[in-house]
Amino acid sequence: MAERNNRKAIIDFVITQPNVSSREIEEGLQSMAIATIKRGLQKLVADHLITVTGKGKATRYQISPTYELLRPIDVAEYFTKEIDDRIIKTGFNHALMTEVLAKSKIFTDEEHEKLQKLQSVYLEKSQQLTSFEYKKELERLAIDLSWKSSQIEGNTYSLLETERLLKEKETAAGKPKDDATMLLNHKEAIDFIIEQADYVLPLKVRAIEDIHSILMKDLGVDRNMRKHRVGISGTNYKPLDNEFQIKEALESMCELVNSRDNIFEKALLVLALISYIQGFADGNKRTARIISNAVLISNHYCPISFRTVDSVEYKKAMLIFYEQNNIKPFKDIFITKFQFAVNTYF
Repeated sequence: MAERNNRKAIIDFVITQPNVSSREIEEGLQSMAIATIKRGLQKLVADHLITVTGKGKATRYQISPTYELLRPIDVAEYFTKEIDDRIIKTGFNHALMTEVLAKSKIFTDEEHEKLQKLQSVYLEKSQQLTSFEYKKELERLAIDLSWKSSQIEGNTYSLLETERLLKEKETAAGKPKDDATMLLNHKEAIDFIIEQADYVLPLKVRAIEDIHSILMKDLGVDRNMRKHRVGISGTNYKPLDNEFQIKEALESMCELVNSRDNIFEKALLVLALISYIQGFADGNKRTARIISNAVLISNHYCPISFRTVDSVEYKKAMLIFYEQNNIKPFKDIFITKFQFAVNTYF
């Protein structure tokens, strides 16, 4: 805890005094031992949270893009400003994957330890189930995921109506036909990633396109990669509008995801980046949630239903990633919902 507080104090000082020398940090943090400051700076540089330029007396420290990716952010305060008053990164950040995320450890050691303990609980619980019992629990999670993922996109079916539709093929009276189609497509996509568990190993653009096609079936949405500009409600962030750049971005994302050993990082990167790239005219976030779960399932990790996520908070976390390239709120949702899944299913 003391080490964490010391590192935070150094970071806070560098934020207020960009391009600062070690001597100036020592003078500004006189309550902290010089040896502690030096150790803290070495650790922060090694973790890519602070960058260093120059040598000897000309050495200077400043906040890195990795820190901007992971820094704590007050979501409620962020959205007190209206859409046109927020200072944002309006365009697609090409360096986000190739430079920032490629050099960043997304989960802290404490976060990873927590997630890995939860995964161990999942393995222990699931191994005690018969194959029939496990299949029933997986079906329950699939219904919850189909419902919540669709609800985030404005679907009007309740959870009970969704269960009736997916189990008995009984549509709800007075509901749009597309709502039922969206839910049925979700279930089909989930069944596909369960039956074809190695389909995303390694992850390829073609696999993303195939799963997107399942999700968009009979919804009047172009299944192919987007060829024109698309706007996103609630933000001034503008995704790529060039088909070749979109494909290149998706390929870079796959390369980044496949290079990671940490399964939680793989799943979170897919969840955030497919949405950020906006490779399709519609259905990007739905595709991201299914592919993220495909990554978890293919590596024998507990899938996530997102059943208890607040749709507005989910969208706000996503908008912060679009506008600031800050993944912290989205990461917090991921951790919380993985914990919920482990404790609720299997």
